[in-house]
Amino acid sequence: MFTGIIEELGEVTRVEPAADVMRVTVRGPRVVEGVRHGDSIAVSGVCLTVVDADAETFTADVMAQTLAMSTLDTVEAGRRVNLERAALVGDRLGGHIVQGHIDGTAEVLQVTPGEAWRVVRFSLPTSLASLVVDKGSIAVDGVSLTVSGVRDDPDGSWFEVSLIPETLAATTLGALEPGDRVNLETDVLARHVQRMLRLDAHRALPSSLAEPGGSGWSVRADDPASSSIGGDR
Repeated sequence: MFTGIIEELGEVTRVEPAADVMRVTVRGPRVVEGVRHGDSIAVSGVCLTVVDADAETFTADVMAQTLAMSTLDTVEAGRRVNLERAALVGDRLGGHIVQGHIDGTAEVLQVTPGEAWRVVRFSLPTSLASLVVDKGSIAVDGVSLTVSGVRDDPDGSWFEVSLIPETLAATTLGALEPGDRVNLETDVLARHVQRMLRLDAHRALPSSLAEPGGSGWSVRADDPASSSIGGDR
């Protein structure tokens, strides 16, 4: 589990693609302090398992499903990434509960600068729209943020976050421009509530509709309420 408070800006130093997996090496001297084989590190919001490490870098494998669901599908050497080690029991929860299980990606639609802060608007996939609420929590590229605005328009949904100077300086979000893609993880509590509501509605259906394979019964692989894209453990 993570908190969405970024510890270090890292850099991808090596990418080794294979048939159904990609091995990445990331430079992050701070997050590799005391790291062991099997430990978890979130890389721009994606929970990865350390398979090798030295004094400055760590290496992890990224499975095909994670590549398909996140911005790691286009990762290359030189990319800056947000890094966070797994939270320790007893640590302060400075952000919110972040699992490192990406729900999908979003596109930067608009960046509005302020005197000392910045408002960034992102597209919101239809499958995630019901999970994002004003003043709720969301992780963008692994950064714990508060939603400052959300709207559902005929041509698509969007949400906004307001970024303070510290976030702009300490994370990759300070370099975002319209057209950039980011990883999204919605609030796990919202996902559980949505799942419970759907189960209640499912149980209320006539038995012919409630049975797997019956009319009206389906599972959507892209719906976080019916399937979870986990970290690479």
